[in-house]
Amino acid sequence: MITPPDRMPLPREFFDRPVLEVAPDLLGRLIVRTTPDGSTALRLTEVEAYDGPNDPGSHAYRGRTPRNDVMFGPPGHVYVYFTYGMWHCMNLVCGPEGTASGVLLRAGEIVEGAELTRERRLSARNDKELAKGPARLATALDVDRSLDGTDACAPGDTPIRVLAGTPVPPEQVRSGPRTGVAGDGGVHPWRFWIADDPTVSPYRAHVPRRRSR
Repeated sequence: MITPPDRMPLPREFFDRPVLEVAPDLLGRLIVRTTPDGSTALRLTEVEAYDGPNDPGSHAYRGRTPRNDVMFGPPGHVYVYFTYGMWHCMNLVCGPEGTASGVLLRAGEIVEGAELTRERRLSARNDKELAKGPARLATALDVDRSLDGTDACAPGDTPIRVLAGTPVPPEQVRSGPRTGVAGDGGVHPWRFWIADDPTVSPYRAHVPRRRSR
């Protein structure tokens, strides 16, 4: 059986490029998540680039730690972090090994396995909200820290794969400041999304957290 072009896995070379090239090129690609309950496929509609030591907004800005270790590894691996004590977020590592750059997957459209996803996202008011935001995306795909370090480019059956999908024409790609990023990193226009796509999350500027008295 011949694999359709849009179902071909992206090779490691795709991710072995500068993060600002990889991030917009991920729009329209498919993330396939396989669990014992079945498979779910998501079409990426919004991402953010993080450029390691050159980026104050990156987890790797101050160097290597046990938490961000995967970011320094080979491209094409999955970096998952836990935030605010309750949410997971999923990233794809890119650039040459040791560069610690990655792309946060912010939002997408569920194109396969919607029934599974609805069970995971009971609070979603409609299917457009199933993966509208990075924490919602990770929940919809059943992604947690156990998947940190997964090789999305490995041959054979893997929990997470990235397929070619249908790349988005450049004229449909928009860019702007990243959501909720503070300080010097907040000015970079490194958030990329598909124009007028209803699954894209709303932009929110960083709001400092108030300390309780």
